[in-house]
Amino acid sequence: MIPGSFDYYRPTTFAEAAALLARHGDEARLLAGGHSLIPMMKLRMAAPAHLVDLQGIAEAKGISVTAGEAVIGAMTTQHDLITHAGLAAALPLVREAALQIADPQVRYLGTVGGNVANGDPGNDMPGLMQCLDAAFELVGPNGQRQVRARDFYLGLYETARAEDEILARIRIPVPSGKVSYAYEKQKRKIGDYATAACAVTLQLDGGAVTDAAIAMTNLADRPVFVADAAAALVGGPPDATRLAAAVAAMQAAIDPGADNRGPVEFKRHVAGVMLRRAVARAVERAS
Repeated sequence: MIPGSFDYYRPTTFAEAAALLARHGDEARLLAGGHSLIPMMKLRMAAPAHLVDLQGIAEAKGISVTAGEAVIGAMTTQHDLITHAGLAAALPLVREAALQIADPQVRYLGTVGGNVANGDPGNDMPGLMQCLDAAFELVGPNGQRQVRARDFYLGLYETARAEDEILARIRIPVPSGKVSYAYEKQKRKIGDYATAACAVTLQLDGGAVTDAAIAMTNLADRPVFVADAAAALVGGPPDATRLAAAVAAMQAAIDPGADNRGPVEFKRHVAGVMLRRAVARAVERAS
C-alpha cells in the first residue's frame, strides 16, 4: 500500500528537530531508519501529518570510545556497531548482539536509536542496553537529560521519553576490569524477532562470579532486566545450583504471551535454555 500524504522535514540539528516536534505536537513523528514506521505508514496503521527525518543531523551519528565510556549517536547504524573496532574491543557484547539483528540489508539502514527508542519488546538492543547499564541522552525543549536504560521502558511501546524529546545518543560505561559476555537468541528464521533472547555479563575471580547482569528480550511487554537472576549467580562458581536459582528468578520476572512463536510454556522453556547457554558461553570465554 501507499502511505497517506504528509509534510516532510529534514532538520540538520537536534534543536531544529525539537522545534518541529514542539510546533506540530501529536501530528509529528520522528523517522530514524524507518524499519518500524514506514511499514506502519504503508498499512495506514500510522498516518503522521508531519514526518521529521533525523538522517540530516550529523551530530546524531558516530561512535566515540574512551577508557571509561562509549558514546553512540542515535542514528548510528547496526552495521556501524559491527564494524567499529574500538567499540568491539571495549564492549564486544554490542557487536555480538548487532550481528543477530535481522539481516545485512536491515543492519545497513537500521539505527541503534530507532531500535531502543520505540519501546518494542521484540527489539534486541533494549535488553542489551539494560544489561550494559547504558544511559539514554534525551534532547527536548527543556534541554538535555539522561535516563538509564533500566528505567526507560514502562510498557508496550511506552517509554520515559516525552513526546517532544528526541533520543540523541547512548552512553555505555566501559568496565575497567575483565568482563565476560554472551548474547543468546532463538528465532524461527533469519530476520525474525526472538522467541526468547538473553544478554549476560559476568565478572569472575578464581572461578567465582563477583558481579553479573542479565536481561531478557521478547518475554514481556518490555525488556526485562533481571536483577534477582544475576544476584543468584554472585558469590561462587556458576554451578548447577546457582544456575537453577538464576533461571527460577528469571521465570518469576518474565510474562510471555502466546502468539505465532509458540505457547507460553514453550517460550518459558526457551527462555531458560537461552539463559543457561548465555551463562555457559560467558564462563567459557572467561576461561
